[in-house]
Amino acid sequence: MDTAGTDMFARYTYAPNRLGYCGPAEAAALRSGSSADIRAVAPRFSGVWPYLRVMARLTGIDDPLDRRLVESYWLGGGVGADLDPDDFMSELLAVIGPVAGAYWTHLTPELSTEAAASHCFHVFGVYPWSRLLGRGFDDHPVSVLDNCRINWGTVVSRDEAGVALRCRSLVWNGQVLELSAPSIRRADLWADGYSSVPDVAVGDEVGVHWGRLCGRLLQGQVRDLEVSTARQLKATNLRLAARGDP
Repeated sequence: MDTAGTDMFARYTYAPNRLGYCGPAEAAALRSGSSADIRAVAPRFSGVWPYLRVMARLTGIDDPLDRRLVESYWLGGGVGADLDPDDFMSELLAVIGPVAGAYWTHLTPELSTEAAASHCFHVFGVYPWSRLLGRGFDDHPVSVLDNCRINWGTVVSRDEAGVALRCRSLVWNGQVLELSAPSIRRADLWADGYSSVPDVAVGDEVGVHWGRLCGRLLQGQVRDLEVSTARQLKATNLRLAARGDP
């Protein structure tokens, strides 16, 4: 069986899992590189796994950890971009709705106006953080949104501990969320003796999740991230401007 999908799943879930934000306390399984280990823990990720299940069902791809689905979820574009938002939202709510508590009352069919089969939608539309903006304590929600989304950047230097990246940050100007002009930020390269791209080099385009490198990106993947992020920010800003948060 092709292991490209399980490998990508592990690389992009490792950082939030290690921080205790998502999935079981079994980061070692994600570091092992064993497809069997990764497949065993993947269904315990309450964020990404429902999306992959729904995407598999709607695309007719049997394996939720097929590379096409995993890449589309994390980076946008690909097979998930062609799914009907209403159909996708209906299927997703059928999976996550029964386990959503009072904190998630915004999870209704009305979210289909923002819906996309991607992590970017999960961050800005499903998670509640965007709904806390403009209420007097914006720094923390913006930080969470910025770290949780998949960012992209160009490596401009590296040392043994990490890299310096030229990338854009998420900012809130009191009315809209937008991306800043490019600036230099640090990103960790190693954690617990593990790195997803130990041989990363100056000039590489990379994906970043919660301050850690997830892998190199091709130009088409960078473009998918740019497009999916811009789309989601536009949809979120429309909701925030209306202040009728569903």
